[in-house]
Amino acid sequence: MDFLARGRPETVADRSVPEPVVVPDADRDAGEGPESGETAGIGTGRRRVRALLRRPTFVISALIVAWWVGAAATWRLFGLNPYVNTGHLLAAPSWSQPFGTDDLGRSVFARTLAGAQSALAVGPLGAVFATILGSALGVIAGYFRGWVDTLLMRLFDVLVVLPPLIFLIIVVGAFGASTPALIVIIGVVFAPGIARIIRAAVLAEMGKKYVTAAKVQGESALRIMATELVPNVAPTIIIQATLSLAAAILMTATLSFLGLGAQPPSPDWGLAINDNRAFIESAWWTVLFPAAAVASLVVAAHLIADNLKEAWS
Repeated sequence: MDFLARGRPETVADRSVPEPVVVPDADRDAGEGPESGETAGIGTGRRRVRALLRRPTFVISALIVAWWVGAAATWRLFGLNPYVNTGHLLAAPSWSQPFGTDDLGRSVFARTLAGAQSALAVGPLGAVFATILGSALGVIAGYFRGWVDTLLMRLFDVLVVLPPLIFLIIVVGAFGASTPALIVIIGVVFAPGIARIIRAAVLAEMGKKYVTAAKVQGESALRIMATELVPNVAPTIIIQATLSLAAAILMTATLSFLGLGAQPPSPDWGLAINDNRAFIESAWWTVLFPAAAVASLVVAAHLIADNLKEAWS
């Protein structure tokens, strides 16, 4: 009967029921299957978030960062005054003064919470500026390559080999220690390191089909960099931004400790450590709590970056 079936002419009913088409996984990833690229990207993002929330170190670190951000934004709402003299000099921690008082009788608890505002006013903005500048230069160097890449890389090499702290001291001494100047200076210091890493990530993407397809379609270089390359290297950019945040906060506290950042009577953590280091043996609390605040924020930012890297790798 097989020869009869083969000899039977095709009918309208036969044509109305097409054979099922199996979509390859590659096409489905490209958005041609039932699950579009946008939907797949949303699903991947949700899986990454769930993976991060299952990591205790990430959750604890995020809570620490949120605590200091909340302290910086709301310490005035609780009636804290980091500048008033309580009448008790170098008083040990107690129920009335949880962190004790400093050599001028000011509450160390109030000054520690208020110091978060100074730490988060310069460090994060400097890290954001460094990330934007470094990412832009890294994408440009990786996309155009040639003499553009060579020129930028040689410039980055010169800036990277300079000791950051010494470079900061020289520049701050020349241009001052105002908040806008510190933000720009920190951004310029950390941008080359970010640019080198983003350039490497872009070079790894340049040989992929989606970049070639965008070029064949006649898309401009700016459009390819902004809409094709940047979204695909975004995880690397976020990780570098988080690492830069930790480094910028530590660098800001270091400058204040050296007297090149915040000035008295600011409750800045680095300045508080420097002002009270003479009392470290007799009144350890005046140094311990500001130092612990700096350490907790820097370590938390580093752990967040490490968890992001492990979850997105």
